[in-house]
Amino acid sequence: MDNPQQLRYSKEHEWLSDAEGGVSTVGITEHAANALGDVVFVQLPEVGATVTAGESCGELESTKSVSDLYSPVDGEITEVNDEVVADPSLVNSAPFEGGWLFKVKITGEPEDLLTADAYTAFTAG
Repeated sequence: MDNPQQLRYSKEHEWLSDAEGGVSTVGITEHAANALGDVVFVQLPEVGATVTAGESCGELESTKSVSDLYSPVDGEITEVNDEVVADPSLVNSAPFEGGWLFKVKITGEPEDLLTADAYTAFTAG
């Protein structure tokens, strides 16, 4: 499992892209998608909602369980991926591409985001 080097990662298994114009994209990692199993329902925060780093802002339901979705940063939701709401299996098939979840205008960034290598070591146990 290769975690893209250009992304940063939370210990709750979300990834964060570099900001473009102050806005970053958020999704869950391949590790998390594999652990969840087949995702069948996605609940995302609403556009305009304020999110706080480390706090729940949505939900992912799979054939195995229901898991909270956490924001890796403080900010305001600018866009959600309607395609993943319509087809939740994108979270499993393309977690780093088409399976992204939301975009956030960052207002505060935690210091504990991990590099790809650090996240790989973290998930290795």
